[in-house]
Amino acid sequence: MDEIASLQNPRVKYVVKLREDKRQRKMDGLTIVEGKYELEISIASGLTPKEVYYCSEFAGQIPQLLRSINSKTVSRHVFEKMSQRENPDGWIAIVPTPTRRLTTFISMKNPFFLLAESVEKPGNLGAILRTADASGVDGMIVTDPRVDLYNPNVIRASRGTVFTVPAVETENQQALDWLKSRDIRLIASSPDAKTNYTEIQYSGPVCVLVGTEDKGLSDFWFKNVDKVVKIPMAGKVNSLNVSTSTAILLYEVVRQRSSSEDFPKL
Repeated sequence: MDEIASLQNPRVKYVVKLREDKRQRKMDGLTIVEGKYELEISIASGLTPKEVYYCSEFAGQIPQLLRSINSKTVSRHVFEKMSQRENPDGWIAIVPTPTRRLTTFISMKNPFFLLAESVEKPGNLGAILRTADASGVDGMIVTDPRVDLYNPNVIRASRGTVFTVPAVETENQQALDWLKSRDIRLIASSPDAKTNYTEIQYSGPVCVLVGTEDKGLSDFWFKNVDKVVKIPMAGKVNSLNVSTSTAILLYEVVRQRSSSEDFPKL
């Protein structure tokens, strides 16, 4: 197959459009995955790429998993136009955006959920997804999002775990109704709470809630959660990066549940 070498090629322009335009991604139900590792994760998670672009100058040898994929070869300067990375590895794909709703979460005996409200930085949302994947959450609910879940920057920051963690986007009220209807206990954190996060039990159906880095969770959630806990702060600052606080809370759930037969040991 001939190499794509023109920056004016319609496919090149479309990749750039998808990468930069949230409305285009939403309208077409497609997004961009850049990077060999992230692409392999998306494929292993069950997605079938619509198109794959490959640049041999960056990529070198084709990995086994990607040898069966019909990829289009592009020149170095075309790939640099498509890419948003300083040190690209030669792989970019257009993939269908997964569509999930709250009703797609399967029933389970002792669910462990994470809810993230209004996270606005792709790097933070991606880091939260990586922690959710590593800690074994059963599902992640993103409410009132400031950045779309399948933004290419989120995909990159999550190292592809946005495809491995069952995640849905919805509104606060819909999420609350769904969680309450299943008797899932809601745990939020706040520097003003009286109880340390290690002093409560996380057994049984539970959902940990986190909010924006600057303002935390909205009053909507503080009025509806079952318990508010704090992460002790010994220094001068009164808050942690949201991805850091998320990791602390999720791994407390893991620690407490790791002795239970209902929860897999990591």
